[in-house]
Amino acid sequence: MRRPLELYIHIPFCARKCLYCDFLSQTASEMVCHGYVEQLLEEIGCQSGYYQGYEVVTIYIGGGTPSILKAEDIQAVMEAVKKNFRVDRGAEITIEANPGTVSREKLEAYLDCGINRISLGLQSADDRELKTLGRIHTFDEFLKTYQRVREAGFHNVNVDLMSALPGQTLSSWRSTMKKVTMMKPEHISAYSLMIEEGTLFYEMYHDHPELLPTEEEDREIYYASKAFLREQGYERYEISNYARPGFECRHNIGYWTGVEYLGLGLGASSYIQNFRFSNEADLETYRKINMRGEDADQRLHQNISELSQREQMEEFMILGLRMSRGVSGSEFIRRFGLNMWNVYGDALHRLQENRLIEVESPWVRLTDFGVDISNYVLSEFLFDREPD
Repeated sequence: MRRPLELYIHIPFCARKCLYCDFLSQTASEMVCHGYVEQLLEEIGCQSGYYQGYEVVTIYIGGGTPSILKAEDIQAVMEAVKKNFRVDRGAEITIEANPGTVSREKLEAYLDCGINRISLGLQSADDRELKTLGRIHTFDEFLKTYQRVREAGFHNVNVDLMSALPGQTLSSWRSTMKKVTMMKPEHISAYSLMIEEGTLFYEMYHDHPELLPTEEEDREIYYASKAFLREQGYERYEISNYARPGFECRHNIGYWTGVEYLGLGLGASSYIQNFRFSNEADLETYRKINMRGEDADQRLHQNISELSQREQMEEFMILGLRMSRGVSGSEFIRRFGLNMWNVYGDALHRLQENRLIEVESPWVRLTDFGVDISNYVLSEFLFDREPD
């Protein structure tokens, strides 16, 4: 039997860098974008030879903003993937898009080449908040894009939202959720804003936290989200992700459950047979790699490390507990040949006594209180954590 494999394909270009963004992305000319795609096609063709024993079960085209590329560039990428990899007929294939960057023709081209899921970056339905974030669109432009997506024939749509924004209130967040759920997307991702070093937001707010919602206000927003979205038919299946039944993001679930994945494109990360590595992250250096050369792999792949069994167990617990269903002791035994309670018994008993986890054998999951302080709870599963 072929091993399941997820593909992540990175498109590092956007129309304008958002003020909060620390992703590997930049603005670029049409010529640079097309040249990048040509190199990406070379990488797809050359790297695929290592994965003939695999079957691709999900593909995620992310960025940046992949939808700023020409339709024929996205089609060329998908054709190369299908030509060089064995792709499951029922694969979930997602592309990220921003409002105002997709035409009806682009959307039809996406569907024609097998893309069956689209993730739209909205962040907020409040134009003032969108301006604060440095987004290039208004809510009205999002509505037009969403309508275009539905008319083109997409039946699996995610909408990205962001809370804990400067100046945001619980009332404005409720308004955003109400407006979005009225459109009935199949999936909603609702993340809290993280102020990352190296972004313009870091310069603006790192020394002025009083301009941001407090931690208590952020938690209030989180609980309001969970309650409201459940009323609207969305179940939280991961700390920040909600879906209608059957529309959970299979690609992300793969990340949280240890499915192997190959990253293609600039700076993309991979996890293959317990090895982690990432691609060259400098655009000019990446474009100059001879993908057919003898030293291609050495030039392309950076930061290669093999996970020990201890590190694999840590990831199993830390990533798996992000999901609402939690982690399975039976799966732990199957994967590692060890009893989860023998390995982590002290931490599990301590967390259970403090009502941070609940146990329903063979499953262990976070309680609502555990989600509130999930960073602390998950740190309990690091073997080299500092003692209390």
